Amino acid sequence: MSNVIMPRLITTFVAAIVLGFANSSNGAEPPPGMVLLPAGSYTPLFRGETDPKEIVVSAFFLDAFPVTNADYLKFVTANPRWRRSNVKRLFADENYLVQWAGDLDFGAVLSNAPVTHVSWFAAKAYCQWKGRRLATTAEWEYAATASPTRADGANDLEFKQQVFAWYAEPSVVKLPPVGSRRSNFYGIHDLHGLVWEWVADFNTAMVTGDARGDTGLERQLFCGSGSQGASDRTNYPAYMRYAIRSSLKASYTVQNLGFRCAKDL
Repeated sequence: MSNVIMPRLITTFVAAIVLGFANSSNGAEPPPGMVLLPAGSYTPLFRGETDPKEIVVSAFFLDAFPVTNADYLKFVTANPRWRRSNVKRLFADENYLVQWAGDLDFGAVLSNAPVTHVSWFAAKAYCQWKGRRLATTAEWEYAATASPTRADGANDLEFKQQVFAWYAEPSVVKLPPVGSRRSNFYGIHDLHGLVWEWVADFNTAMVTGDARGDTGLERQLFCGSGSQGASDRTNYPAYMRYAIRSSLKASYTVQNLGFRCAKDL
């Protein structure tokens, strides 16, 4: 074999190994309706003195759209225990699916609008039924940071102004279809401006660790001086999200609170 061919073969072999490694990680094919988000990091709005400044977020899949009424109808059809007339009050309050006309009839609400009045327990059960899970706070916030044109939306002034405007708008009674607005950089829709969304660890929004009974609770986060410890005091939408999460209980159902699913690679 000539001395010219050998280096070419070695180069081709190495390139194939590198390409195969890339395809086995971030090159994974997303499940239907989901988008692959690459690994990155998320800077928490609040953190304790000993907590890391950034949280590493592994690559994961996230639904491109919030779960719709039509999606959820398939779930309750297949799972009678989660129908409105059957669900236990331990897992959902009295307003569970109150906007629907019946157990298997969403009535006047749009089939392609996000389902709301769904508890955390119900959202978690739906995601498990789909072979998925709820996103963590870090994953959701990481995805929501992206603007339509760049992954780092914090440096996109136009995007920040749009988010501020969305959060200033009052909630509408009849929600519009999902996907009515432009997607973000990754191809994910409606992370801002449509509904709030459940996350897996919503009940750790105001604690420094991962456990519900975290003893490292930062008491100052519950008062006005909490902004002194914030990583970005100008991020009003992030304050709003932390406030709503800290006010929730897993059985609560709210008119403008929906969800979407995530999945590990």
